[in-house]
Amino acid sequence: MQIIGKQYSWRILMFLLAEHKVEEAIEALEAGEKNCPELKGPGDTSSMELSSYRSEFLKRRSMLEDQLIEITEQPVVSILELKKALSALIKLGKGPLAHQLLLKSYGSRLQKSIELFLPSCSVYPKTFPATLSRLLFSIISVTTKESGLIFGDNPVYTNRVVQWAEWEIEYFVRLVKENAPSSETVFALGAASNCVQASLTYSSMLESQGLKLSKLLLVLLLPYIEEVLELNFRWATRAALDVTEIDESLLLSTRSMSPLSAFATLSDSVLVDSGMKFMDIIEDILAQLTPMTVLHFGANILTRISQLFDKYMDMLIKSLPSPSDDDNLTELKEVIHFRVETDSEQLALLGLAFIILDELLPLAVIKVWSLKNESKELESENTVPNASITAELKEWKRSLQHSFDKLRDHFCRQYVLTFIYSRQGKTRLNALIYLSGEGADLYWDSDPLPSLPFQALFAKLQQLATVAGDVLLGKEKIQKILLARLTETVMMWLSEEQEFWDVFEDESVPLCPLGLQQLIFDMHFTVEIAHFAGYPSRHVHQIASAIIARAIRTFSARGIDPQR
Repeated sequence: MQIIGKQYSWRILMFLLAEHKVEEAIEALEAGEKNCPELKGPGDTSSMELSSYRSEFLKRRSMLEDQLIEITEQPVVSILELKKALSALIKLGKGPLAHQLLLKSYGSRLQKSIELFLPSCSVYPKTFPATLSRLLFSIISVTTKESGLIFGDNPVYTNRVVQWAEWEIEYFVRLVKENAPSSETVFALGAASNCVQASLTYSSMLESQGLKLSKLLLVLLLPYIEEVLELNFRWATRAALDVTEIDESLLLSTRSMSPLSAFATLSDSVLVDSGMKFMDIIEDILAQLTPMTVLHFGANILTRISQLFDKYMDMLIKSLPSPSDDDNLTELKEVIHFRVETDSEQLALLGLAFIILDELLPLAVIKVWSLKNESKELESENTVPNASITAELKEWKRSLQHSFDKLRDHFCRQYVLTFIYSRQGKTRLNALIYLSGEGADLYWDSDPLPSLPFQALFAKLQQLATVAGDVLLGKEKIQKILLARLTETVMMWLSEEQEFWDVFEDESVPLCPLGLQQLIFDMHFTVEIAHFAGYPSRHVHQIASAIIARAIRTFSARGIDPQR
């Protein structure tokens, strides 16, 4: 009778399997195992009938497992059916298999969603990464949640979910790169920025579920973002330095609103157009950035902007007159699209560069960088303190200033050398005027005067200050910076010009106290020029003091008493 009962249970199980009644089949299996404990062990092979029954029973059990696996792999299986099948497998002692099927099922759902979406990537080149991110992380979130509900917080299963999520993220990054616009286009930068913003935002939401994937995301995204930035800024450099390709319609629409338009009537229009084009390119790039992109790649972007500005300054340097005796600055083989010759044109060029440095670039960048602080999406452990942001921007501004200083110093150097040297190559400022107490260059009586070269320098600076007041109207800061640097440049030339000092050190050349007194007076006069004109005079005073000290040492070594 016991065998007959077992055979009856077996027939019931076969019927339930044939009808795909999974839950009832599970109950029948459990009842069969309860009524026949031998089914759970290795079995008693001494009874042929029992052994045959056990073999058939295990076969039907395997059939049930196959049915359950088949249910989970159906393309249209509902969530409810999936969960029932997985729970049944767990009851059959197939927990690891059930978890594997859970991941496989949700992975298939994700793959299907992606395949349906991919054809539209070209239609939405900038925003498609955000949609892909939503598809990916929503599936990861649901999978993590269901894994916890079905399998509990078993660390083995939790680790498998994390590993599966990491694989899916790697696939996601590959998809974004494969379907993104060409990396050198602004669209590509927009797509990359949206990818960073969306994926990191969704990733941070998963942290409450115990999934910390942001670091992996950043590691995977870094090469992609680097490539896009590199190619975008290569394009930006070519475009900014090519003054032959300028969109006149765009410039006409923005010219009246740009501070650079003030220089339009004072210089070659190509100069002003190039400045506007430079800022348009920078603003186009900045417009693509999202707060998360700025947060994680801001330093990289600032460095590239400063490099682009440096190249633009180099282009402006080439448009300035170069001293004929400086082979390093004269590059005859290069094509120069515009030249500035007059004082007003050169000052307009410097004013344009200074406005970009001091106003337009900082305003454009800080407007975007401030979003990093205001965005509520950044309220996480990844947020950078304000002090760090401030230091980042300060370092960037120092880099910009260094590039502008190259332009300023080139202008000052060529301007001073043009003043010092005549067209015949003769120097206007030389040591001969300090060798005797007589001569047209020296005035030393009860009311001493500066020597003629320094009187001419004073007149030259006054003339330039007048022009600067018109060209750089309202820009007193740059006016003072330029005039102070010009004064410093004269003093530095005098300090470093060895031929000037060689004359005093030549034993065959007679010296007199009056020459030393005149040189000292000229130095004090130059310091007073800077002081009363309101220029920053500390550096001028330092150089003048060094020149006076050297002159006193040199004359004293030749036996001239500086006190006479």
